[in-house]
Amino acid sequence: MLLNGKVAIVYGGGGAIGGASARAFAREGAQVFLAGRTLARLDAVAREIRAAGDVAHCAVLDALDEAAVEAHAEAVAAEAGRIDIALNAVGFVHVQGTPFAQLSFADYAHPLAAYTRANFLTAKAVAGHMVRQRSGVILTLSTPGARLAGIGFLGNGVASAGVEAFSRLLAAELGASGVRVVCVRPDAIPEAAASHAGKVFAEVAERMGTTVDAMLAERARSATLLKRLPTLAQVADTIAYVASDRAGAMTGAIVNLSCGSLVD
Repeated sequence: MLLNGKVAIVYGGGGAIGGASARAFAREGAQVFLAGRTLARLDAVAREIRAAGDVAHCAVLDALDEAAVEAHAEAVAAEAGRIDIALNAVGFVHVQGTPFAQLSFADYAHPLAAYTRANFLTAKAVAGHMVRQRSGVILTLSTPGARLAGIGFLGNGVASAGVEAFSRLLAAELGASGVRVVCVRPDAIPEAAASHAGKVFAEVAERMGTTVDAMLAERARSATLLKRLPTLAQVADTIAYVASDRAGAMTGAIVNLSCGSLVD
């Protein structure tokens, strides 16, 4: 198994990508600590993991609360003895589809502040433990909006670019201590339509006068080289691989899972 004996924290573990990644981590042998704002969602993921005979723990946590994030990481390290993997899959509902002329500063700034703060705080909480053990992997998530030019996703695009820049620079900060930092960049995932991302999709689709399914199908046809969008399984399996020692030479990288909507 890729992650046998590893200890992983998944922030946003009750969400679509967080839950799928947690299940992949557990399937590959990791002990998983799920953290997020909604206990019912965390418990649902944990039950699936335990039903498969693997280990999962749950904790209600606000990733924007610095003291709570620090205390949670300390508790995980005390219980498990180490922290090997930390994935920030926390999502925040934000405005998309509004052109610049109608966009308020508050709506523009919300994703910037939320995503950069959450990624900084969770990385800071686990980094000390990883540095002391001279190993570890910090994983972040962004979107193709980090590099694409378009209308209606100004806040999301700048926030995604910020997470990618943070990941590259953090990799430089921590590399000499044996800690890797990798950002994963999937495009829209149709299976995530029921998550927080689905609320964003719904608002954009409504502004376009269409449905979420039709909007994503059109994006797959017209904007990707593979004529499809990534699946949750593909994203989660890639994240598990990146977290493993088999990807031990990878750091400061952006993993492109856009099915060719963005070409590096």
